[in-house]
Amino acid sequence: MMSSRTGSILLRRAGSRLFTAAAVSPAAASRPLLAGGNNGVQAVMVRLMSTSSPAAASEAKDEVAKAPKEGGDKKAVVINSYWGIEQNNKLVRDDGTEWKWTCFRPWETYTADTSIDLTRHHEPKTLMDKIAYWTVKSLRFPTDIFFQRRYGCRAMMLETVAAVPGMVGGMLLHLRSLRRFEQSGGWIRALLEEAENERMHLMTFMEVAKPRWYERALVITVQGVFFNAYFLGYLLSPKFAHRVVGYLEEEAIHSYTEYLKDLEAGKIENVPAPAIAIDYWRLPANATLKDVVTVVRADEAHHRDVNHFASDIHCQGMQLKQSPAPIGYH
Repeated sequence: MMSSRTGSILLRRAGSRLFTAAAVSPAAASRPLLAGGNNGVQAVMVRLMSTSSPAAASEAKDEVAKAPKEGGDKKAVVINSYWGIEQNNKLVRDDGTEWKWTCFRPWETYTADTSIDLTRHHEPKTLMDKIAYWTVKSLRFPTDIFFQRRYGCRAMMLETVAAVPGMVGGMLLHLRSLRRFEQSGGWIRALLEEAENERMHLMTFMEVAKPRWYERALVITVQGVFFNAYFLGYLLSPKFAHRVVGYLEEEAIHSYTEYLKDLEAGKIENVPAPAIAIDYWRLPANATLKDVVTVVRADEAHHRDVNHFASDIHCQGMQLKQSPAPIGYH
């Protein structure tokens, strides 16, 4: 009885403070809640109501959207941007047309340097170089048997593998930099840039050749095996790992050269270039698949140079951070 009476007294006192307007001072009433004024109150109400009733939360959001904003020049509050992150969806190309890609932005595009020497080759002299060279050569035989001259599917498979080394190398250099409190000489960025470039190759060839179910299964298997093998190889010997990638890129140049031969001979239809390739490499609007393969081959030649260069740095007894990284080389 006593507890019931005490509870009712406390409830009356609390209610009078919560719901009586006289209990709120003018200064407190004018103070914005969560730096949002009335909108802040409404936003809090939306979040509170969303935990109890979806329908009520929806109605509250509609009321917030329709509520007049203080100071007509202010931007409208966007409920789904609770953290204040604004997305710029109005990017345009140089000609003023709308930019439709979200996987890369206009300032990340470039014109490929196709004048690079495609015949350059690192002659294997040391035992390590010979092991790296023949390791790559041994991987080519099963690839030739499986894909034969289906170069669209071959390129797609090649790029799923080629995008791994840059990511692995960049990740391990990143962790090394954190452990040792040291700079990387720009090599983290250079290797991740290479990985992203190879991934864009894959996104392009996905528009040219649609993988079959067993090719997708093969990609998953090969990627899993290659990632772990390269990860361990880079931990044990970065110079060996970079040399392997250098030779892989040389094989990629050979494969794309054969691809171009078939395109020129009419064995493969020279279809219009995918839209993503036209924007990424700044190709002309009437570019064809042959133009795409040409610029991709040039990219691979630049990756060849970067990885052989990185291996040479290690072979000379130095670390990568001691030589500035060729950022943006491709």
